[in-house]
Amino acid sequence: MAGMIRLEIVTPTRSVVNEDVQIVVAPGTLGEFGVLAGHTPFLTTLKLGTVRYTDAKGTERAVFVNGGFAEALPDKVTVLAESAERRRDIDLERAKSALERAQRRLAMEKKKEEVDYTRARAALERAMHRLKVASTRRQ
Repeated sequence: MAGMIRLEIVTPTRSVVNEDVQIVVAPGTLGEFGVLAGHTPFLTTLKLGTVRYTDAKGTERAVFVNGGFAEALPDKVTVLAESAERRRDIDLERAKSALERAQRRLAMEKKKEEVDYTRARAALERAMHRLKVASTRRQ
């Protein structure tokens, strides 16, 4: 099909997405970028966020990614993520619990107790992004 590009999103443990899509939009560390078929090749790092894409049928999809790398070629985008979850696979209750735990840890930091602020802040950001992806229209 003309105008399609192959999207592969993989983690160290599994393949999350492997399909032909119309467009890919991802959270690069230097800013969000979009890729269509025929794009100039490039390689970039990813920050925590959402990879959005439009599938072959025109449906918008979203995948939470926890950093990694993306390679764009004229006919393919490969995302190598530390972790990734499709919107439909995100456990809302687990994400809410993780958010609450991170908020409690950060509140403890304000009380000068022993808390790894960097780890607690990263956990908070991951939970917030998962909830953001999961709370949009379910697919």
